[in-house]
Amino acid sequence: MQALFCNRPGEFAYKDIPKPELIPGHAIIKVKRIGICGTDLHAFEGTQPYFDYPRILGHEISGELVDFDNAPGFNNGEAVTFIPYLNCGQCIACRNGKPNCCCDLKVCGVHIDGGMQEYFRVPSSSLIHGSDLGYEALALVEPLAIAAHGVRRAGVSNENFVLVIGAGPIGMGTMEMARLNGGKVIALDVNEKRLQHCKDVLKIEHCINPLKDHVVESLMHFTNGEMPTVVIDASGNKQAIERGLEYLANGGVYVLIGLQKDFFCFSHPEFHKREATLMSSRNATRHDFERVINSLKKGEILPASYITDRVSFHDLTNNFSKWLDTSTGTIKAMVEMW
Repeated sequence: MQALFCNRPGEFAYKDIPKPELIPGHAIIKVKRIGICGTDLHAFEGTQPYFDYPRILGHEISGELVDFDNAPGFNNGEAVTFIPYLNCGQCIACRNGKPNCCCDLKVCGVHIDGGMQEYFRVPSSSLIHGSDLGYEALALVEPLAIAAHGVRRAGVSNENFVLVIGAGPIGMGTMEMARLNGGKVIALDVNEKRLQHCKDVLKIEHCINPLKDHVVESLMHFTNGEMPTVVIDASGNKQAIERGLEYLANGGVYVLIGLQKDFFCFSHPEFHKREATLMSSRNATRHDFERVINSLKKGEILPASYITDRVSFHDLTNNFSKWLDTSTGTIKAMVEMW
């Protein structure tokens, strides 16, 4: 079968590899759709932390379950997705109900090979029922679960003003999950096309472009002079992360979903006077996956709001450079397998 390897930054190669064999406690998925995420793009450009080459990318996967061992309740032929974060089950994080930040975590497509291949073997314990959703919707569950986890970490509820920095797919998912939790969402990004998408498609009323707008004045206006009680960074941009504290209300919560490779800093007095809560949000848990599945089934989240590009597996390599250019208008690219 064929698989696509990222050999080094900027270089892909299709290779023939053996079809995976079933082993105890595992399942085999015939891959149908692969969502392209920031992790894949950053690996291609050489800016992804925790990464070694060569690597088969891809962790936003949906497909047909074709074989399995020890997966009660599942059936051959059903549509599935999976949780792509392989945890040890024994470390302090796992024992405390945080398998998403296991001390020995292996993320598919990052630490170990991912799903850009015809058939993909995963632990049976990671399988997620498709619940009658289509393959494209199922391939969106993982990035939306990351958004759901960040919103849950922030404790977003009714009447919170929530500023989301970064209007990429994760940021847009964060806006939607915050809205579903009752938050009043404000979007911030330097990309005017993406902000327009937030307004037109996601119905985000208040959008700010820091290249054009005075951010603090705009936030004061939108929040009736009180500033957002929740700020969530989904940009992974160092400058944006460092500026985010300025936009937070006293007593507020600042959550970092986005990830970059460098140190970041901000004023200790500004942080202290707010008695701010700073937290990271890494990956997602089964709870978050199930939350997203339910929202998709109810029609609260529409896949068409995200998918802007579709490409076949064999044409994939010709498009990565284009997707790195945010001015093209791509939100989420979806790879169609055989």
